[in-house]
Amino acid sequence: MSNSPTASTPAADSTPPPGRRVRKGLKVTLLSIAGVLAVVVVGLIGTTTVNAIASASEADDIERYGRLVDVDGKKMNVAVQGAGDQTVVLLPGFGTASPVLDFAPLVDELKSHYRVVVVEPFGYGLSDETEKPRTSANIAGEVHEALQQLSIDRYALMGHSIAGIYGLEYVNLFRDEVTAFVGIDSSVPTQPGMDAEFPIDALRTAKSLGLVRVLSAAAGDPYAGLPFSDEQKKQMGILSLRNGFTATYADEMEHFASNFRDAQRLSFPKDLPLLLFVQDDNTDVPGWLALHEEQAAASDRSELVRLKAGHYLHHTKSPEIAAATEAFLAAG
Repeated sequence: MSNSPTASTPAADSTPPPGRRVRKGLKVTLLSIAGVLAVVVVGLIGTTTVNAIASASEADDIERYGRLVDVDGKKMNVAVQGAGDQTVVLLPGFGTASPVLDFAPLVDELKSHYRVVVVEPFGYGLSDETEKPRTSANIAGEVHEALQQLSIDRYALMGHSIAGIYGLEYVNLFRDEVTAFVGIDSSVPTQPGMDAEFPIDALRTAKSLGLVRVLSAAAGDPYAGLPFSDEQKKQMGILSLRNGFTATYADEMEHFASNFRDAQRLSFPKDLPLLLFVQDDNTDVPGWLALHEEQAAASDRSELVRLKAGHYLHHTKSPEIAAATEAFLAAG
């Protein structure tokens, strides 16, 4: 037997080969991603299902108001209140869920002096949707047809926000009928930012998946502190979810850039009395006040009223708007 030291046998290396470690790590990553995706898919199935059920239930809760008139083979909703010798026609800003309810504080102030007509264009309030392109000319023509159905052919036109663009088209098409234009923080053709592209498809997908409903619920009451009843708030909430991001809504968004661009060829007729209520401290649109001052300066008879309030001036400044409108129209 040899007296030399016994050679020890090296222990086997228990570390897996690099390739096996990579495959194992990738498997864990993929399983984690799959788990997250499964949770997301289950969640989206849940929100989609809840949204469909809630939408169907809410449809039965909608309270009818106004009256439907035939326009271009469809139904347009119009509400008439008051019985004054003069008529004021109100047009909403873009995406207003229920123009009749949204304008309620202002209508309450105006209806003791005027016959007040609120028109809900196609896609708004209780009016039908339409496949007709949402150009300014089409919208103006449809509103005019609704008024014709009610034998209304002499009125002051009052519009909020984007109705400043549609109103420009309207008064140039139907100048003989319009006695004055009153803008409620109304849009101006040359205001910046209206050539931006909007993620319309993504918004419509979010609605179909029920995500808009989830976000709306998380956002809380958008009418908190405003002069609306609980029932009015409920109805506006239902109609907002119903009318938002529909095909008609999306088509109007897609026409923003072209409608603003086309409006640059127009101006309010110099002989048309022009009353503009303008948000005094709008920091979202550069030159907002100056743009309206320029519009007013081009009219033979105009007045610009600056109000410290949000864009929806009629939500909080209806008494001031009504009083100034009455004085302006009486002086004409």
